[in-house]
Amino acid sequence: MKTQNVHYPWFKREDIDGFFALFQNNLANFVLIAVALIGMGYPTSIVYGRIIPGAAISVLFGNIYYAYMAKRLAEKEGRSDVTALSYGISTPVMFVYLFGVMAPTLSMTGDPEMAWRIGMAACFFGGLVEVLGSLIGNWVRKTLPRASMLGALAGVAFTFIGGELFFNTYEMPLIGLTVLAIIMAGLIAKKVMPFRLPASLFAIIIGTVLAYVLREAELSQIADGMSTVGFYPFLPTLGFVQGFGYLFGPMVGLIAILLPISIYNFIETMNNVEAMASAGDDYNASECMLVDGCGIMLGSLFGGVFPTTVYIASVGSKWMNAGRGYSVLNGGVFILASLFGIVAALSRIIPVPVIAPILVFVGISMVAQAFASVPHRHYPAVVIAMFPYLANYIMTRFNNAAGEVVEGISSGIVPLGQGAMFTGLIWGALTVYMIDNDYTKASYTALVAAALSATGFMHAPKLAVLHDYKFALGYVIMAGIFILFKHTLKDQEPSSTLSNGEDIGLSAD
Repeated sequence: MKTQNVHYPWFKREDIDGFFALFQNNLANFVLIAVALIGMGYPTSIVYGRIIPGAAISVLFGNIYYAYMAKRLAEKEGRSDVTALSYGISTPVMFVYLFGVMAPTLSMTGDPEMAWRIGMAACFFGGLVEVLGSLIGNWVRKTLPRASMLGALAGVAFTFIGGELFFNTYEMPLIGLTVLAIIMAGLIAKKVMPFRLPASLFAIIIGTVLAYVLREAELSQIADGMSTVGFYPFLPTLGFVQGFGYLFGPMVGLIAILLPISIYNFIETMNNVEAMASAGDDYNASECMLVDGCGIMLGSLFGGVFPTTVYIASVGSKWMNAGRGYSVLNGGVFILASLFGIVAALSRIIPVPVIAPILVFVGISMVAQAFASVPHRHYPAVVIAMFPYLANYIMTRFNNAAGEVVEGISSGIVPLGQGAMFTGLIWGALTVYMIDNDYTKASYTALVAAALSATGFMHAPKLAVLHDYKFALGYVIMAGIFILFKHTLKDQEPSSTLSNGEDIGLSAD
């Protein structure tokens, strides 16, 4: 591979904004992990002493490697504007591991230590699946339409990231709206902040000070936060080996949860790599999936129980013009923060509405990038690929606490939300193929959907053969309809207005 001489700095001013966006996103997940696990009954010695440090090791590994990949890409293409891929714990995967792995293992064993070991084994298993997925990553990326992949990601960004954090912004309107105004002006309108401070840093300073001055936050939170500061060394462990004995023994049923969510994780990596390619930085998807898998397994060797992935925030960092420094800084800060218990301290000191607007920006940039990166005629494919994640959001946030309410809205919400990433990819691809008049590919895609439904990857709570045969049969009927359309409907030449984006086949009537 030929390289070109190019000055690609280790750090630049824009990396500060990129760092705060990535750090706050990771911090939010680390806080959720700590609060949820302690609430389940895991002791702080395991949560702060083993699980958080293990996750930090994984994050550091990925951040450093992706900074190296950014340097390599910059030299290959002779550009200094390359942005490193973001890396962290996937939010949807995190919730599955929390409530589908860590909670039931603790309930069944009654032993936090053993449940933690099983969690490590589950995490290692997820990393192994991602490594195996790297063998087909580039092929899948080339096969699936871009609108399908970016639309599914936009669904995550709209619901779990931008949408939910927009709700959090309004929890303290005096604080949240002030911070959001700063973020929008600095990161979207590109206005220069006072003292030329990065917009994210300026917003966090102003928001935090206002929160305590206006007594939206209690001064006791600072004392509570400082009480968690301590020394939590990184200790390697082979506890996952014992965990595998349980995972493939008494708790083998967990594999039905782990396999589809692990496949989801490597598809998320692939989708986020594609999103960065659409923004101008084209990385090798298979290499990224291999790195993610190795990072996950490395983290489990130090007590980690949550898989990591190329982060959806990557495009947001690209919009901020960040380079590679933000990635290295994030990994280094998390190592120190985990080592001394600062993660827990910051999570108690900085109110959520202060950091939420930064992630609202990440959601905005991801959805906008999805539309900016596909032909106008494929916009409907992006939109329909987003819908399954709306169902997934409602299902994961409300179904357990208010199942009857969710059922009252529609009985289709839960099955549509199960396997949302697969369903989004399928419908995005189907729509692209129909728009492009390729009913052969559409029929093949419908048959793939039938197979996924028949085996429980879609529309089922876990892997199962024909959990509900109607979904699989419905997709088979769709495949037959597409074949019929191919041989009976008259082909239409794409109109000039479609290519120019003036008409996407929708009517306002």
